[in-house]
Amino acid sequence: MKKILIAASAALMVASCGDLTSLNQNTKAPETVPAGTLVANATVSMMDYLSTVNVNVNNFTLWSQHWTQTTYVDESNFDYNNRDVNGNTYDAMYATVLRDLSDAKAIINADEQLDAATKAQQLAVIDVLEVYAYSTLVDVFGDVPYSEAIGESLAPAYDGAATIYGNLGDRLVTSTGVLMAGSDNGLGSYDLLYGGSSAGWAKFAASLGLRLSIRMADVSPTTAQAGAEAAIGAGVITLASESAALNYTSSPPHTNPYWDALVQSGRKDFIAANTIADVMNMYADPRRSAYFKNLSNDSVIGAPYGLQSSYNLHSQPGTALENASRPAMFIDNVEVGFLLADAASRGWSVGGLTAASLYDAAVAESILSWGGTATDAATYLAQTGVTYDAANWKTILGTQKWLAMYSRGNEAWSTQRMYDAPAMNIADAAQRVTPLRMSYGIDEYSLNTSNVEAARGGNDDDTSPIFWDVN
Repeated sequence: MKKILIAASAALMVASCGDLTSLNQNTKAPETVPAGTLVANATVSMMDYLSTVNVNVNNFTLWSQHWTQTTYVDESNFDYNNRDVNGNTYDAMYATVLRDLSDAKAIINADEQLDAATKAQQLAVIDVLEVYAYSTLVDVFGDVPYSEAIGESLAPAYDGAATIYGNLGDRLVTSTGVLMAGSDNGLGSYDLLYGGSSAGWAKFAASLGLRLSIRMADVSPTTAQAGAEAAIGAGVITLASESAALNYTSSPPHTNPYWDALVQSGRKDFIAANTIADVMNMYADPRRSAYFKNLSNDSVIGAPYGLQSSYNLHSQPGTALENASRPAMFIDNVEVGFLLADAASRGWSVGGLTAASLYDAAVAESILSWGGTATDAATYLAQTGVTYDAANWKTILGTQKWLAMYSRGNEAWSTQRMYDAPAMNIADAAQRVTPLRMSYGIDEYSLNTSNVEAARGGNDDDTSPIFWDVN
């Protein structure tokens, strides 16, 4: 996992020449690391995980059936245990992201020179990142280590997924309030998302709270409504400029992971799946030439999902994804637009806007963000099957959000599971549709046996949904 060490000037504890104790020091490794460096590292590491299409780490662009593979089709057929993708997910999130954030908190709390207000702001920023990481783990696995996750225990207990989500929501309410009360979090260039702006982080926190609330809407509607309306009242992301976006660089090693896989690797592993191709072609989606290249009369040529297929005879990931410095999103105004449309469709208070207008705006914003025009969006939205329909809003909204989450595999997969739209194809070799969760890794069964075996009531089947997936 790549790491950006933003501050190359991290203090090296080098003693004077006359101090013989310096001979016992490793002058090439810092004994103290600025908390901001760890926050930056955690931010990049988490986005690297979310954005990568390296099949050893993250398979969800495949599982959402946006792409399928060409020659080696194991992951398109949901064989993830052989590469220990589940274990590698734990490593990425627990051993790197959450460990860095925990260490950063300890440094900030111990810093006697940091004023209380700035300390509170920085701890709130860390809390938002922690909530994001844990909610991602819950969305992938269900029950996961939480209350004992980052501590002394080498065999942490598993907490219930619904309990974790509830606690994460409470944390976001608190952190949003703290961030709204501040202006500058003091992290400066270490804050890779908002450059030290507490207002930006407050919108990120509220928007994440809205996401978690919508996730729970079908299983805990009263709690979800209260959480969503509180988040909306606090102020969510509504503009592209407010999005929680990580900017990558134009040259290695800090490039967008999609560029790494599609350009730097020189490999030709991925092509359009027929699942997304059929949906986009049905409605002459104006994003087709941005999402994919090698079209046929403007149509995406999709390969049967999970079947070994020729790279050259099918549409391939588009040139937009071949931009090394392309920003990657934790959450953006497009996703929030769909979340608001969902809330309005349920009759919740969203500030007086209608579900149809919010939905239209989200679809249009997605099209514009991929290079389309307002005319393209209007023409697209006028079609039956795309036009908002209050009687069938979940299918229509779910399908359009799934399309809009292209290049964001985790969120596309979660969207499809929540709305059951669009229908997934049966993988060629596996002869089944996309799993509803990922099972736990072999290391957990070897090193944390009793706890992992008790998780989810002993049901580790990847066809068994997590708590919010009740449809």
